[in-house]
Amino acid sequence: MANDKILSLNNGNFETEVVGGEPILVDFWAEWCGPCRMVAPVLDKLADEMSGKVRIGKVNVDNEQELAVKYQVQSIPTFLLFKDGEVVDRMMGAMPKAAFEKFIERNL
Repeated sequence: MANDKILSLNNGNFETEVVGGEPILVDFWAEWCGPCRMVAPVLDKLADEMSGKVRIGKVNVDNEQELAVKYQVQSIPTFLLFKDGEVVDRMMGAMPKAAFEKFIERNL
């Protein structure tokens, strides 16, 4: 990941990172996924622009299948927005930056 503001989430740190602190948008993705790669630069920008408001995290579903099953991720990319450790909304597919901004704003 190019942006050091984007958290790499896994089974070991997921609960700690998601339950505590500010809201977090979690991207469930895979390296082989074209739409996942397309949205990566958008997430980089959001991580910079929305720092202090929402964090961005990524879960590689190939490496973290338990998390994908736990949160019922059936297609990628899937984005879950957590607030106070709970999923408050989800969306799927590659979206433009404005769609992510709306998604985040309506749930904060």
